[in-house]
Amino acid sequence: MSLISICFAVYQNEGALTILHDKIVGELETNFPDDDYELIFVNDGSKDGSLKELKALRAKNPKVKVISFSRNFGQMAAILAGWKYAQGDLVINMAADLQDPPEQCVKMIHEWKKGSEIVISYRQSHVTSFSKKVTSRLFYKLLLPNVPPGGFDFALLDKKVMQYINQLKERNRFYQYDILWAGYNVKFIPYDKVERTIGKSQYNFFKRFNNFYSAFLNVSYLPLRFLTVAGLLVAFSGLIYTISIVYAYFVNQTPFEGWAPLMILLLFLGGGIMLMLGILGEYIWRILDEIKERPHYLVQEEML
Repeated sequence: MSLISICFAVYQNEGALTILHDKIVGELETNFPDDDYELIFVNDGSKDGSLKELKALRAKNPKVKVISFSRNFGQMAAILAGWKYAQGDLVINMAADLQDPPEQCVKMIHEWKKGSEIVISYRQSHVTSFSKKVTSRLFYKLLLPNVPPGGFDFALLDKKVMQYINQLKERNRFYQYDILWAGYNVKFIPYDKVERTIGKSQYNFFKRFNNFYSAFLNVSYLPLRFLTVAGLLVAFSGLIYTISIVYAYFVNQTPFEGWAPLMILLLFLGGGIMLMLGILGEYIWRILDEIKERPHYLVQEEML
């Protein structure tokens, strides 16, 4: 008998949680009657009635576990908390907004039983705006070029893999990268993301951009390499400009005042230096953030 853990990051999902619970339990009890399960809901400081609904589910089903944060710490913190509390032989990370179909969990668990240590469900279709589709594809193309277009959020990890992932201590996490970094036997399976019918997405443009920016700095050395290339280009341009000034001096073609070329040079170099310092500052801030060693989240209430 295996223990199946399914984790949900909950934020403003009132009304969807009971439906989600009933569908998941139905799929698990029908398809895996000989296995046990636990459903771990992490309430990320929801302001609606999500916590009340979760408490009602807990009272009805003791296999429901609820962790409630003291405030909103963000989706990544909620995912990490769910992983930490999960005790299963396999752990599934799943959305709480009913857009990830519960029946897909059945397919993922079957792949795990066949020997896959990581099973990733990727979106082959998604009812969303054109701009979100484009930005999502661009995001994953830049950061995870070897995954299917559009990336993934819906994943199953074997207990062995989960133990290693939980040992990672970085504060600024990009969990999709962490999962693929672990290696092991990965299986990709497609699914159709369902249109959201209850509530509305809390992911606006600024949150999406912040996630991209954070993940980009976390997993890519490209900005630092860009600094090196930019520095070389600026130095080479300065050399060419210096040669032209020296030539103009010897042929008596230098401007009388000389103010314009001097200002252009100062602005060009000043802008390049500020850009480089800004990017370096981002990395220094992340070093400071790691040194502080603050916890990813604070738990206000546990129902385990």
